[in-house]
Amino acid sequence: MILSIDIGGTAVKLGLVTREGRIVARHEARADFDGYQTPLLDTAMREAQSFVSREGAALCGVGICATGQIDVRQGTVIGTNGKIPNYEGASLCAAAQQTFGVPAAALNDANAAALGEWAAGRGRGCDHLLMITLGTGVGGGIVECGRVLSGARGIAGELGHFTLYQDGELCACGKRGCFETYASTTALVRAARTRFADPSLDGRAVFSRVAAGDAAMQSLLDRWIDDIAAGLSGLTHIFNPEIVLIGGGVSAQEQLLIAPLRRKVLSQVMPRFAEGLRIERALLGNDAGLIGAARYLLDCQPELFR
Repeated sequence: MILSIDIGGTAVKLGLVTREGRIVARHEARADFDGYQTPLLDTAMREAQSFVSREGAALCGVGICATGQIDVRQGTVIGTNGKIPNYEGASLCAAAQQTFGVPAAALNDANAAALGEWAAGRGRGCDHLLMITLGTGVGGGIVECGRVLSGARGIAGELGHFTLYQDGELCACGKRGCFETYASTTALVRAARTRFADPSLDGRAVFSRVAAGDAAMQSLLDRWIDDIAAGLSGLTHIFNPEIVLIGGGVSAQEQLLIAPLRRKVLSQVMPRFAEGLRIERALLGNDAGLIGAARYLLDCQPELFR
């Protein structure tokens, strides 16, 4: 059995995953329960030990996906934009190996989600997949023929941080005009609260008002989708995917988000790039990272699964 650990900024998700990618047991715990005075990695290992003990699982390996920039060669966190105290520099694989005495592999959570969707989700059967997740920020990953595009250190796929507007708004990463600053759900909510002077608005309220026929809110949503489409059309020209998957809670909005986004991207890319291109909602939700982490371990340690 593979233990998959998904380390996020607010929650640690755990799963026991079969070699075929089926999750047979799950657990979730708060990651920020004491404002990170307990280091995030310590919380993850404590919860993982308790979970494995409770389930009586015999492990062959640990797959870890985690927020931040993860050096896949060393299994360490090498960048976080300073958002989580006591986290940068954490040795994910070393901690898992010491705790459980089995091999471990680690990658970024968005890359793991893309790999999970390729292995067992909406991207199954596709050789060339691009995925973005719209939420607090914009995560992303690229899968080519079953392998995550990881770059020199494993930190490729930061799809939220290419420049969409050269003189745009300041991003948390320190640059201006990043895709994330305009395409995240946070950006949509921020724009709605500013436009309507209503600090209580959230993503659900935005889509509810659009569905009820609010023309002003529709105009604001259209601008947000325009920005997402502009970024995705550029990424499509770079990576030439068969399928583009949209993750995050807002991806459930098929008629109000996915359908118009699909139309805009397909109309903006060069004709040959549009041929056969699918733009769909991701299928696996929070399971994508757990399944992707297990799959990544399999790729890194194939001798475990012979």
